[in-house]
Amino acid sequence: MQHFKTLSSYLSYLKLPSPEHPMLSVFNSKGDGYLPCPRESSPPITNDCYSISFKKYVEGDLNYGRTNYDFTNGALIFIAPRQVLQWDNSVVFEQKGFSINFHEDFLKGTELALQIKKYGFFSYSVNEALHLSPKEEKQIESIVENIEIEYQNNQDEFSKEIIISQLSTLLKYANRFYERQFLNRKELSTNLLEQFNTQLLAYFESGQIQEKGIPSIEQIANKMSVSQRYLSDTLKKETGKTTTEHLHLILINEAKHILLQPNKSISEVAFELGFDYPQYFSRLFKKKEGISPTKYRELYKMN
Repeated sequence: MQHFKTLSSYLSYLKLPSPEHPMLSVFNSKGDGYLPCPRESSPPITNDCYSISFKKYVEGDLNYGRTNYDFTNGALIFIAPRQVLQWDNSVVFEQKGFSINFHEDFLKGTELALQIKKYGFFSYSVNEALHLSPKEEKQIESIVENIEIEYQNNQDEFSKEIIISQLSTLLKYANRFYERQFLNRKELSTNLLEQFNTQLLAYFESGQIQEKGIPSIEQIANKMSVSQRYLSDTLKKETGKTTTEHLHLILINEAKHILLQPNKSISEVAFELGFDYPQYFSRLFKKKEGISPTKYRELYKMN
């Protein structure tokens, strides 16, 4: 896999103009030409840069991780350093759009260097790129124009601070718009929860839980072709429960069924559910149900 350590080498590969700054590039096409990018299928690549782009798809496919970008109505796309990109077929975008690329070292020593890692949209599945309304497009375009002006005309001691401030503002707006997008996706979150439950139940039924133990959230997310961060954020937003809480809920429900089998000890139930130590199972069961597994079994027998 090809890896680009510098911004200039990465931009050269994308057929974008050489940067005015060694660690920052702003390309803003206002309709006078297609946004440059590789025009043929490519091997997967990685780089050490952040990218923020707004593009409208014409043709071709851009693979990002395990999925494809959806450009249908124009998408604001966020790519973090060392994430895998690959072009399939010829990729062409509409004439209007922008691309801001900056090396991760550009943020060193700034508050944004820490804040940017907290934005989940840099790790989301690509088909969850941020789709903007016309009003939101104008807000983002206004910020990008300010960044572009500073980038092209005022390379002085204040430039970096001003650009960092504008980038921070852009990301705060993006975060607001993502919140809006989450609110419009209850059906998607329901489907995700169903897929999450289905993956877990399949894991139980295949016997993997006895062989490999309780799966991690990352393993389940990978099976669903979404990132762990995206899965966690979506389920938490729409159900009020974390992915771990959903996992525990399913484990406890399975435990209740198994506990009703009279010939199995509490230890056997724990091991069957992937717990290395029975006391961990008993502690979780009591925390979630308010009573111990033994007490639960006794109460059921009484009924």
